[in-house]
Amino acid sequence: MISPISPLAGQRAPPSVLVDVAALVAAYHRGVPDPSTPGQRVSFGTSGHRGCSLDLSFNERHVLAITQAICRYRKGKGIDGPLFLGLDTHALSGPAYVTALEVLAGNGVHVMLAAHDEFTPTPAISHAILAHNRGRSTGLADGIVVTPSHNPPRDGGFKYNPPHGGPAGEDVTGWIQADANRLLAKNLEGVLRLPHESALRAATTHRHDFLGAYVADLGNVIDLDAISRAGIRMGVDPMGGAGVHYWAAIAERYRLELTVVSQAVDPQFAFMPLDSDGQIRMDPSSAYAMARLTAMKDSFDVAFACDTDHDRHGIVTPTGGLMPPNHYLSVAIDYLFQHREHWGREVAVGKTVVSTALIDRLAARLGRRLYDVPTGFKWFAAGLGDGSLGFAGEESAGATFLRRDATAWTTDKDGIAAALLAGEITACLGRDPSELYADLAREFGNPVAARMEAPANAAQKAQLAALSARQVDSASLAGEPIQSILTNAPGNDAPIAGIKVIAAGGWFAARPSGTEDVYKIYAESFLGDEHLQRILKEAQAIVDAALSGARDSHQGGLDA
Repeated sequence: MISPISPLAGQRAPPSVLVDVAALVAAYHRGVPDPSTPGQRVSFGTSGHRGCSLDLSFNERHVLAITQAICRYRKGKGIDGPLFLGLDTHALSGPAYVTALEVLAGNGVHVMLAAHDEFTPTPAISHAILAHNRGRSTGLADGIVVTPSHNPPRDGGFKYNPPHGGPAGEDVTGWIQADANRLLAKNLEGVLRLPHESALRAATTHRHDFLGAYVADLGNVIDLDAISRAGIRMGVDPMGGAGVHYWAAIAERYRLELTVVSQAVDPQFAFMPLDSDGQIRMDPSSAYAMARLTAMKDSFDVAFACDTDHDRHGIVTPTGGLMPPNHYLSVAIDYLFQHREHWGREVAVGKTVVSTALIDRLAARLGRRLYDVPTGFKWFAAGLGDGSLGFAGEESAGATFLRRDATAWTTDKDGIAAALLAGEITACLGRDPSELYADLAREFGNPVAARMEAPANAAQKAQLAALSARQVDSASLAGEPIQSILTNAPGNDAPIAGIKVIAAGGWFAARPSGTEDVYKIYAESFLGDEHLQRILKEAQAIVDAALSGARDSHQGGLDA
């Protein structure tokens, strides 16, 4: 199940690995997807529709259909305020951004484009939606971010944030997906579109200073004055992403010793070290993708990076190098709930079921309610919006939290704020986050974790998502009695689309990927590496047996 590490991992990409941008863009405009082929239909995973123009899974027709479906959804729900439109630096984002504007203008939607055609991080879109909607009950705003997140340079992506400012839930994305596919099947009949120049000149097209508004408000969520006073030396690698110009503006406004190690923007992302599989992937939680910044760790008191749309973070310290995401989430929670004096005692900690159980133990010590939900940041949007969740995080290095006055900051992941929080922690406590995590590990135990993947077709993924506890034919996990088997998340009773098996010293969870033809096994042990490997081995056996049982009990089960 564990893929071999590429000999090129952590190194600069050779020319043979770099994507042909001209071919990508040409295929975006030329491709005609077949709506009867599953891989060529619109499909919203955990964070929007993603694909590649070369595979006929993301092209102009997809974006025309999705955007028209969003316009229909807005009209049906009475959403008539402005739509904030942003994009990242992937090669397909620019063409898709143009297409989206043409349809939005064709439908008379008031669109807010970035001043000076600036790239737009996901958190800046969420921040803008919340700022506009604060105190309103009518004329509500929503947003679109054109991004495939940290995916390779060949991919494109498109996600919708409704008026709550966070990722759209399945009720929304399901409707948009179905309507978009109907439009594809009807050869785009009913899509309203203006020529690009006309769309730019339309009375409904406006400009918004996303960068200025976000940066000016940032001191209300992070104590940037404390960082400045302490003279904390920080480094940031934007990874060629949408926040590339935000960092210098932040440093200037708040007088920070913040070094931007690279401001390169290149749709091939040729400057990126290759990930473990030899692909270019702007993943700030990957030790290989972060090789450039970790090599500089001794130059800063703390350093960080964000992915392409800047909704994920990676933290690098001189004492520990790149922190595993679960380690930093734990440190951030411990710090925030003891240093935000305006957060009431009722404010809860949000995590996903595949995030570390150390957070469960930490929340108990802090006396905070734990809100444990399925994978997907959409589950946190309501709690962040009404202030009942102080912090929300997931093991894939995504997080956000309330303002210092306990009101909503963003309801989507914010890599910028999460990164700068590492600077605040270092300034206020005089120790870096890696040192602080060592304290937590001594207090609660030092868990080790791993994630593995295995191929799975659509039928297998559906069977895994539908597993029940009675299909787990085992009473123990790695030598310990199984305490519980979850198919629904404890925090909101929503299906986790898989199973989680828990024992006293460790756990595993298995779920199908929402964007790839694989299933994933997450595992954690508080008893060491050997115990972790036993959990992983038994987890695979349990899942294989459960899937086999599912196959045997269904006609036309798993494909051979």
